[in-house]
Amino acid sequence: MEIATWNVNSVRARAQRVTQFLERTQVDVLAMQEIKCKPEQFPYADFEAVGYEVIAHGLNQWNGVAFAYKKDLAPTDIETSFPQQPHFKDSLEARALGATFGDIRIWSLYVPHGRGLDDPHMDYKLEFLERLGSHVAEELEEDPSSQIALVGDFNIAPLDSDVFNVGFFDTHVSQPERDVFEVFEQIGFTDLHRKFVPEGYTYWDYKDLRFPRNEGMRIDFILSSPELTERITAGSIERDERKGEGPSDHVPVIASISG
Repeated sequence: MEIATWNVNSVRARAQRVTQFLERTQVDVLAMQEIKCKPEQFPYADFEAVGYEVIAHGLNQWNGVAFAYKKDLAPTDIETSFPQQPHFKDSLEARALGATFGDIRIWSLYVPHGRGLDDPHMDYKLEFLERLGSHVAEELEEDPSSQIALVGDFNIAPLDSDVFNVGFFDTHVSQPERDVFEVFEQIGFTDLHRKFVPEGYTYWDYKDLRFPRNEGMRIDFILSSPELTERITAGSIERDERKGEGPSDHVPVIASISG
């Protein structure tokens, strides 16, 4: 099985690019973030035309998460939030979508940005990740053999090498953000893409020629639980998807899973 994650930055604006990616790669499951639409607005027909079904979770023109999956895969245990997922200003945003494909539990995650070190959105971001970490830690404690993939846009660059210039940023690289990301490693989750792709970013701002200058960040991840990590055989960052007309500012990340 191959799974991928991609912050598509508006699926209605980029349906053709996303479906062309699916046709080219034939990944089994694509987790999408920032779809920016309600389920009834999703361009299902474009995906069905290339052999994929879709589960979408969106509440308005912001945020939103989804899965595109091959028609022979039947997802189960679909959840539109994880237990104790925090609210922001009394709203439970569309930032998490969980589904089980085969024996793998996948969460498509669009972690809050943070906005500023002293912004309430930063507290929201840290709480979001803390509660997610608590949830998956409980699952692994109950069943250490659980096959769990946490995939998506984490809006954190955990290492200095994950950003073109660490001094350029305040958010994404702060110690509280990095500390809460490190908790997933302590629980037992692994980012194998550092082995498969030692160098490479997943996001480049549209401004100031960031992409031609390769001034980017690695903030999109596939984090695998211990048992799932043993099954991941290859990984890639699809940098070329940032090229051409109307790209997302993020690119897909793919993992190949045996068995």
